[in-house]
Amino acid sequence: MTAFDRLKSVAGPNGFSEDTAEIAPHLTEWRGKYQGQSPLLLKPAHAAEVSALLAICHESDTKIVPQGGNTGLVGGQIPFHGEVLLSTRRLNRIRAIDPVGMTMIAEAGVTLAEVQHAADAAGLFFPLSLASEGSCSIGGNAATNAGGTHVIRYGMTRSLVLGLEVVLADGRILDLLRLLPKDNTGYDLKQLFIGAEGTLGVITAVALKLFPKPRSRAVALAAVASPAAALMLLTRMQEKTGGLVSAFELISRTALELVLAHIPDTRDPLATASPWYVLVEATAGEGVDLNALFEVGLCIAADAAIAASEAQVAALWQLRESISEAQKREGASIKHDIAVPVALVPDFVARAIPEVLKLASGARPVTFGHLGDGNLHFNFQSPRGGDDKVFLALWEEMQLVVHDIVRDFGGSISAEHGIGVMKRDALPRYKHHDELDAMRALKTAFDPKYILNPGKLIPPVLRL
Repeated sequence: MTAFDRLKSVAGPNGFSEDTAEIAPHLTEWRGKYQGQSPLLLKPAHAAEVSALLAICHESDTKIVPQGGNTGLVGGQIPFHGEVLLSTRRLNRIRAIDPVGMTMIAEAGVTLAEVQHAADAAGLFFPLSLASEGSCSIGGNAATNAGGTHVIRYGMTRSLVLGLEVVLADGRILDLLRLLPKDNTGYDLKQLFIGAEGTLGVITAVALKLFPKPRSRAVALAAVASPAAALMLLTRMQEKTGGLVSAFELISRTALELVLAHIPDTRDPLATASPWYVLVEATAGEGVDLNALFEVGLCIAADAAIAASEAQVAALWQLRESISEAQKREGASIKHDIAVPVALVPDFVARAIPEVLKLASGARPVTFGHLGDGNLHFNFQSPRGGDDKVFLALWEEMQLVVHDIVRDFGGSISAEHGIGVMKRDALPRYKHHDELDAMRALKTAFDPKYILNPGKLIPPVLRL
């Protein structure tokens, strides 16, 4: 019996597919940049099934790529060389919610939106929020250490995970599903798998930290003259709200114009155009008049619109969350997911945009992102009337320009999207070889046959 026959036997009739039409949606990512291939899709419904499947793969040296909601943007979830594909979508149960301890255990295939709704139904709040929350999975969020819009107050996914259940490459189930805020009994092993992109083990369940549900919320769009002015506003808003700011999003005028042009039912809430904007949100418990605090804090902005209803809150957030979709509809773009120290964002933008435009004359900067934690989506749209193919041919060269400047500012070439295949070969340029050797040592220890998500995250040995 071949390894594939054994995998299909263990998976059962509902647990695998060789139908090319069913497999096809799993083989390309949202931007269409990467296209993969796989002869077999595995669809386990329980951690024990994942364990049995990985044991077979380990024994037979069968390479396998785990995939959650397939919303990744760096190719980390795509099988490029005919590997078996393992989808976690049928691992879709909320195992437990503890309203007193404010914790939840959710299986890896539960979508982020389902986690949010389950917490809300229990009178609690889960703060991770992404534009793809309706389709991304909580296991994938953990595997990529997803960030989103609320990092400034609640941290990355890493800060929201209390424990994990992980199936190792040889099929052993590592039970790290602890619900303790404090556990000082040695290495915090769960942190090795958060952000590892499925290269060290397959996450099958996540223990999450929940929070009291906010009872008041204020959201505003403020016009500012520059990123430096936006930083001044951030400091003021944190002071006036006592640290209650949960989101602080920088938006360039070009980004807003793309949304207004391509996304139906959107409008500019301010009467006069501004070169830059900030979308700011704060939440609090009962008895806090956030709108009054906003009125005081926002007085240094050139102009501002404070949402007066939930409909207006949704409309303001739509302007921010629709930027990526608007860019896609506009045409070709080259994107960078970078971070620099918060205080250096204005200097980075001032230096990097002119350097990119030397390479790509006429390109349109579309800068937006999480100013409160220094993470920018530093994107460039193809020139108006230009040739998209000619522009996209500059991808690698433009990334080199941007990433070298990021390094000069002490930043990161990947703030929240991960490494995948897109940035794997760039790592030796930006990480010391000793750090990369430590990563390879961990990979070898947990996956000595290199069967888990091969070719992702870990660059080949190459010292520049």
